[in-house]
Parts: sequence; C-alpha cells; structure tokens
Amino acid sequence: MTMSTMLNAVLTGRAVPFGRPDGVSAIDKRPVGDAVAIGTLGMAGDEQGDRRNHGGPDKAVHHYPFDHYAAWRDELPSPAPLLESAGAFGENLSTTGLTEEEVCVGDIFRVGTAILQVSQGRQPCWKLNHRFGVTDMARRVQSTGRTGWYYRVLEPGIAAVGDDITLIDRPLPDWPLSRILRAFYHDTGDLPTLAGIAGLEPLAPGWRTLARRRVESGKVEDWTGRLGD
Repeated sequence: MTMSTMLNAVLTGRAVPFGRPDGVSAIDKRPVGDAVAIGTLGMAGDEQGDRRNHGGPDKAVHHYPFDHYAAWRDELPSPAPLLESAGAFGENLSTTGLTEEEVCVGDIFRVGTAILQVSQGRQPCWKLNHRFGVTDMARRVQSTGRTGWYYRVLEPGIAAVGDDITLIDRPLPDWPLSRILRAFYHDTGDLPTLAGIAGLEPLAPGWRTLARRRVESGKVEDWTGRLGD
C-alpha cells in the first residue's frame, strides 16, 4: 500500500462578513508561506464563520484536489479567476494525485509531521454560490462528487508547502469517498449501501446518523436550505 504526493499549497483564512446580510465565512483562504501548526481543532491562524456547520474535531482540516480545477474551468458558464490558483473552494490543503475516487474514509495520512484521518466528505453549501457567482455552484459540486474531504487530527504536527502527504493506513479499502457520495446524492435509495455506511466507525458521527435515518425513514432529506441562495 503506497500512496504519496506533495502539498502544493497550505491555506488559512479569517472569518469575515460574507454572502447573506448576517453571513460570516472564512472561505476566502490564502496561501501560507511558512510551516503551519495543525492541532486537533484545525490549523493555526484558520477560522470558521459558522461553527455549527464548520470546524470541530471531525472537520478540522479541509482538503480539496487541485486535480478538479481543470474540469471546473471547462464547465463553468463564464471564466472564474478563482480557479487560477488553489483556495477557490476554501480548502486548507491542496494536492494533485489524490481524489475522492482514490481516498477512502478512515484513511490515515502523514501530512508533514501531523497524522490525519479522513473523516467525511464535504457537504457543499450556499456559500459556494456566492464565492463563484454561480447560482447553482453548491449543487454542481455535490452532483459531480468533486467535493473534497475533511480530516480529524490524530496527532498534531506542522506542515508546509513541499511536504509529503503519505498514506500510512487504510482500514476500509472498500469504502472510497466516491462510493459514499454516490449513495448520499445519486443512488439515494440504495438501502444496503446506506446501512453499511451507518456502520463505518471512522466516518464522522453526523454522516453515520444521516445514513441511518435515511434507512429507517426511507426518505431523502431536503437539501434546499443547504444548497440554495
């Protein structure tokens, strides 16, 4: 089992007014030139504007593949200057060579000197619509499965541009993030897969609960509030 690449960018951001009249966000993340400390609640100097839906131990660090940027440049209805460099999606870590197809929930990576575990995919929200000036950008991110993912921090450390990010353990090789995303957003009635997702211990509790509720109710949750505006 060998999977390794290099950090192309490490980014942090401050929470500022954004989008809606009462909105606050730190989605506008900027590259950091020096090594950054990574603790259990995230990266030094990074903030979250909405702590109810962002941040916390299971969403401490956000990783978005730079691999996806070319497709977004081709697909969006007008040029997007944001896509010229990493940070367009509010990510903390940017790489090439790792995507939702290759990365599994529960994967444990050494990132610089820190040890991080993949905890869940990203659930895109309306802030991406404002960020890109595209009214359905959040829905596009969700439907393509190009969401990126979050880590929990198993061992704090430091990371900088040029550091290696190396897979050191894969407890759930049958559960790439793409499989989970398909069950949540496309094959929404695949109850056996959803039941399996509900039992994945490394998966963030919120996502396990979401899968379990759908199995029990047979109903798909309403995404309008999260994706709209």
